[in-house]
Amino acid sequence: MDWLRASATQQGRAIMAGVLDPIDQTEAYLAAAKDHPDCARIYARLTPARARSEAVAAHDRAKQERRHSLLDGVAISWKDNIDSGGTVTEAGSRLLEGRVPRKDANILARAARRGTVCLGKTHMTELAFSGLGLNPQTATPPNALDPDLAPGGSSSGAAVSVALGLAAAAVGTDTGGSIRVPAAWNGLVGFKPTHGALPEKGVVPLARRFDVAGPIARSVEDCAQIFAILADQPAPDLEGASVAGLRLMVLEGLPFDGAEAGPVAAFQDAVERLARAGAQIAHVSTDWLDRAMALSPQLFAPEAYGIWRAQIEDAPELMWPPILERFRGGADVSGPDYVAAWESLARIRRKWVKEVTGGFDAVLVPTVPILPPATARLMEDSAEFVRANLLTLRNTRIANLMGLPSVTLPTGHPACGLSLMGHAGHDRHLLRVAAGAEAALAG
Repeated sequence: MDWLRASATQQGRAIMAGVLDPIDQTEAYLAAAKDHPDCARIYARLTPARARSEAVAAHDRAKQERRHSLLDGVAISWKDNIDSGGTVTEAGSRLLEGRVPRKDANILARAARRGTVCLGKTHMTELAFSGLGLNPQTATPPNALDPDLAPGGSSSGAAVSVALGLAAAAVGTDTGGSIRVPAAWNGLVGFKPTHGALPEKGVVPLARRFDVAGPIARSVEDCAQIFAILADQPAPDLEGASVAGLRLMVLEGLPFDGAEAGPVAAFQDAVERLARAGAQIAHVSTDWLDRAMALSPQLFAPEAYGIWRAQIEDAPELMWPPILERFRGGADVSGPDYVAAWESLARIRRKWVKEVTGGFDAVLVPTVPILPPATARLMEDSAEFVRANLLTLRNTRIANLMGLPSVTLPTGHPACGLSLMGHAGHDRHLLRVAAGAEAALAG
C-alpha cells in the first residue's frame, strides 16, 4: 500500500495496529516533499525539527498504548495564515514578510495536544483574497491534476500537498470558498464548518465575520476526525451513514448561471447516483439567494480593507495588483451601507431557513461552476482573472453568506465537486449526510 496516499484515518488505524510507525511515516513525507520538484511552490516552509519531535512522541505513545486520538502520529500540513510558534507565518503576503508568531494558533495547539504531526506551512493566495490560487508574490502551487491549471485558492498549497501525497491531510481557511474550491479542483474532500465553530485566535484574518478554518483530506471521515480535534470535541458518528430516506434539495437558478458543461454534467450524474441510493431529491429555486449574493460587494471587501488598510496603504507596491484592487474595492462602501447590508443579510438568513431549506437535510450545488482555467492565461489577462475569480467563488460563497457548514465531495469527474450545505450549527449532522453521499458516489 502507498501509505503516503492513504487517508489520514487509514494511517491512524495502521499506527494503532502497529503496522505503521509515525517516525518512519513522517520521514517519508518529509523526504517526499523535499524531493518533489514543486516543493518550493507547495510548502512555504517545512518544519522538520518540529515534525520529527512530534513523531517521536507519537511513536512512544503508540508503543505504550496511550495514543491521544485516532490521528495521533498522523502528519498534516497547515496553511500559512495559521500561526505556528517560532515559525515564519506570512499569509502569502510580502506585507507580512518575516513575521514570526510567539505561539501556535489555538487550533494548531489543539491538534498538537491530540498528537498530530505538523509537517509545515503551505502556500496560499495573498492574504487569502482569491479563489484561483495564484500568487506571484510568493508562489503558485501546481494543480495536482494538471500543473498548467490553477490550483484553486486560497488554500492552494494545502490541497495540493494532500493530492500529491506530501501530507496525509491539511488544514486551511475559508472566507468565500477557500477550502472547498481547491479541494474540488484537486479531487479531494473539503469541509467548511459553521462560522464560529472553531476558535479564530492565531489565524491571520481576512474578514472575521466570514473566516473559518477547516480540513482538506481524502475522505469525509478524515475531515470529521480533524474537525473534532480542532473543535476539541468527540468525533461524529459516521457508522452506517447512508442517504437513503434523506431529503436533499438541488438549488436551481443562480448556481448554474454561466456554468460550464463539465461541472454541470458531473453534478447531474452525482445527483442521479444519490437518488438511486435512496435520497429524495427536490429541485428548488429562490430569489432570496439572488438578494444575498447582491450584498457581497458591501460585505466582504469593506471588512477586508478595514482590517488591512493601514498595512496596504503603507506599502501597496508589495501587493499583486489584482489582489490590491480587490482590497481597495472595499474603500468606497460607507459605514451605513455596510451596516445596512448586514441587517439585510440577517433577514435573508432567517428567510432561508424558514421558507427555503428548513425541511431538507442538505442543499446541493456544483462546488465550482467552471473547470480550473490555465494559470498562464489568468496571469496575462486581468479581465479574465476577475471574471474567473468571481465565477469560481460564486457557488461556495452561498454557504459563507448564509453562515452554513458545507462539504465538497469528489464526483469521480476530474476537478468537479458536489457541495452539500447543511444548517448552521449542525456540522456533525452534515458530516454524517456527507459520509452517506460519499458512500453512494463510490458505489
